[in-house]
Amino acid sequence: MIEPAHPELSLRRQCKLLGLPRSTWYYQPAGESAYNLQLMRLIDEQYLRTPFYGWPRMTAYLRRAGHDVNHKRVQRLMHKMGLQAIYPKPKTSTADKEHTIYPYLLRGLVIERPNFVWSADITYVPMRQGFMYLVAIMDWFSRYVLTWQLSNTLDGYFCLDALQQALQQGRPEIFNTDQGAQFTADAFTACLASAEIQISMDGRGRALDNIFIERLWRSVKYEDIYLKDYASVPQLEAGLTDYFSFYNDERPHQSLDYRTPAEVHFA
Repeated sequence: MIEPAHPELSLRRQCKLLGLPRSTWYYQPAGESAYNLQLMRLIDEQYLRTPFYGWPRMTAYLRRAGHDVNHKRVQRLMHKMGLQAIYPKPKTSTADKEHTIYPYLLRGLVIERPNFVWSADITYVPMRQGFMYLVAIMDWFSRYVLTWQLSNTLDGYFCLDALQQALQQGRPEIFNTDQGAQFTADAFTACLASAEIQISMDGRGRALDNIFIERLWRSVKYEDIYLKDYASVPQLEAGLTDYFSFYNDERPHQSLDYRTPAEVHFA
């Protein structure tokens, strides 16, 4: 049995010894007051519609919706959610100046087959009481979600776990992310380099550089998370397991000639 307060072994080490990703064990979702969670849910929904909103416009939107909030609260909540207030790119991960930033390799690139380009990103996930963060790794050509992980913090371990799981399924030629500390961390880039994968990173503030996974977040939230209003992390994990299975195996994509990601990825 995993012991959260084991005298000698960390939670991460115990999960590794048992062959379990650390995301299978949670204390509780990250928390805020009930009213702040309500505001964060509204901010999240509006940000999907208008990703160019920083805290001034978001404050104005909330006030028009009847919430007497000041800009400092909105600014703090958006920062906690990982939403950047200036650039049109969700800032769920913040760059580390000591880490290497790699060039963006996808501009003008023709992608004609699976496992040529993979990408990863992180998004905020609202819950009934608290919130989590979700990382996913997607194949650009097929839109197939190779793997995903949940975490109640923005440390880089859950991103590395997701990467290691994805590499058990194949190896792309190029891997694209934003410039966040989770993806520029030495452990993450070393894992890619050891597999001889070229590393590509979005330009700062360029939401369209990773457009396909941005569209994935819109689908996940509007088709599952907002509808289900998950009350606990186990419910959220079970629900996302079902959703990503549906997304990969059953949901047809217009851009794929109404085929599913799995049909394209494994053709």
